[in-house]
Amino acid sequence: MSRIKYFLFLVLITATAGAQEFNARVTVVSNRVGNNVNRNTFTTLQTALNNFINNRKWTTETYAANERIECNFLLNLESTGDVNVYKASLTIQAARPVFNTSYVSPIINFKDDDVMFKYVEFQQLDFNDNRVTGSDGLVSNLTATFAYYAYLVLGFDGDSFAPKGGELYFQKAQNIVNNAPDGRGISGWKAFDGLRNRYWLVENMSNSRYNIIHDVYYNYYRLVLDKMYEDEKAARTELLNVLNLLNTFNTDNPNTMINQFFFQGKSTEFIKIFSKALPPDKARAVDLLSKLDLTNAAKYKDELK
Repeated sequence: MSRIKYFLFLVLITATAGAQEFNARVTVVSNRVGNNVNRNTFTTLQTALNNFINNRKWTTETYAANERIECNFLLNLESTGDVNVYKASLTIQAARPVFNTSYVSPIINFKDDDVMFKYVEFQQLDFNDNRVTGSDGLVSNLTATFAYYAYLVLGFDGDSFAPKGGELYFQKAQNIVNNAPDGRGISGWKAFDGLRNRYWLVENMSNSRYNIIHDVYYNYYRLVLDKMYEDEKAARTELLNVLNLLNTFNTDNPNTMINQFFFQGKSTEFIKIFSKALPPDKARAVDLLSKLDLTNAAKYKDELK
């Protein structure tokens, strides 16, 4: 090997060996915060959060640049009565590429309305898997929340490529819940904080009674979407099988958070897949989708006539 080729080889190895997992965009919106706060604080926070997600090594896996997970985090702030303390909603969106296409399918589209944290400009955004809570719960709550959702993105992405492929990352998210920050104003980490929060989401993905949900994610992405290019009819039939699985799950376990979570952001995708289906399959799809995804029931009935 020539010296030039050897040098290029080393550069390539160096560039990819530590490649991070995410191609994330974090946006901080602060127009609901009073003018008594220096606006540069939020620009600094946005940069720090982008670095926290994109520059940290979250797994032991090597990701090529084109394998990084595309995701967006929108942190919408509002003032509280305390100095440097903010209440926020956090919207998390992540997508997964579909084989043999340029299309990316939503894998997470979720809004968490229960984020409270303390931030002073230029403070370090530290996170340790083994010590989730720092000396100040409101300070550590910000990084704990972002780390939790980072692991969930990895978990759902992993499940979409291999049977229970995201199990390790759901365990890591569960560890954050088990050791979550506590304090005045902090919520979303406990079972009694609500029916659809961080606790229940990872509980549903870690509960052995709900193992069928891991099959749902794998079958939907690998056996439906990734097969559409190869055999559209067979993929559509498999999607009916996935919906039947979900219907059985929902009948046995009504009102779980994960059922609603799965459907968020997917209605347009389902309609496109079933738009070319034969009338009996289309009718079955409308029946199942209308029961499972109540928010979009009218949309399915209207567009899949």
